[in-house]
Amino acid sequence: MFAAFIRHLEAERRYSPLTVRNYRRDVERFAAWWSAKQKRPFAPAEVKAEELRAWIVHRSDKGGVSAASMNRELSSLRAYFRFLRREGQLEQEPFAHIPALRTSRRLPSFVPESRMRTVLEGCHDEEQVQAGASSFEEERNDLVILLLYGAGLRLAELIAIDRDHFSADYTTLRVRGKGDKERLVPVLAYVREKIIAHLDTISRLQICNCKEKALFLTNKGERISRSTVYRMVQKRLAEAGVQGKKSPHVLRHSFATHLMNGGADMRAIQELMGHASLRSTQVYTHNSIAQLGEVYAAAHPRSRSRTKTEG
Repeated sequence: MFAAFIRHLEAERRYSPLTVRNYRRDVERFAAWWSAKQKRPFAPAEVKAEELRAWIVHRSDKGGVSAASMNRELSSLRAYFRFLRREGQLEQEPFAHIPALRTSRRLPSFVPESRMRTVLEGCHDEEQVQAGASSFEEERNDLVILLLYGAGLRLAELIAIDRDHFSADYTTLRVRGKGDKERLVPVLAYVREKIIAHLDTISRLQICNCKEKALFLTNKGERISRSTVYRMVQKRLAEAGVQGKKSPHVLRHSFATHLMNGGADMRAIQELMGHASLRSTQVYTHNSIAQLGEVYAAAHPRSRSRTKTEG
C-alpha cells in the first residue's frame, strides 16, 4: 500500500516531487524504527498511539528534531494512516489523540528596503546591457532575483515557470503553487522588459532545447536546478551586504513585508503570496510592528535622551 500512497500524493494530491520525497522519507524512517523496536516487518494496522508518542520522544530527544520539524514529520505520518483508513486497511487512526507539538512562531527573515535597493541596482545595469557585457547567465540571474522579489515566488514555483505561463503581453504570470492551486501574479513593467530581453537572448544564442519550455535554463538548454538558484541568490545577497539568512525564501518574505510596510491590503498580499489561510499572511504584520519599534527607538526624543543618559 505504500506505493499506492506515493501514487496518491503524485496523481491525486498533485504534490511537488520535493514534497513527495519528504513524505516518503518520513514514513520510511518511522517504519524502519518501528520494525527495529518490534523485531518484525512494519505492520501499519498494529501501530499504537503510545508507539507514536515514543517515536516523537525518540526524534525530539535523541534526534534533536525541532518541534516545527517534528510536526512536519507527523503530518506525513497522519496523511499515510488516513490514506490507509480510506482504503479500508485500518479500522481507526492511531493519531486520534495525538496533538501537534507547540511551537514558537518565528518572524520570517527579510531584507531591509534600503539594502534591497542595493540588490536590485545590480539587476538594472543598463550600461552593461546596452554594451552587451552581460552574459546569458548574468541576465538570467538578474531575472531570477527580480521575479523572486517582484512576484513573491517560492523557489519551486520559480523553477516550474514555463515560457507560456505568461499572458500574451507579459503583464501577468500564471503560477502553480502548493496543492496545485493556481494564481495570477502581476508582472511589474521593468520586470516585463527583462523577461522579453531574456527570451530574445535565448532565441539569439539558440540556447533552448526545442523540447524544453522552461523560462530559466542552463547553458545547455536544460531547466535550471534548485541548487543553482539557491547558490546564486546567496551569492547575490552576500555581495549586496545582506546580513543574516540569505535564500530565495528570504526574497519572498521581503516582498510581503515591504508590501505590508507600504500599506498594502492584507487580503491582497494573501492572494499574491498564494497563502491558503490569512493566518499565514498575518505574520508579516509583526515584521511591520518590529520595524516600527526600530524607527521609534531611533527617532523618538525620549528614546534618544534615555540612551544619552545611560551612556
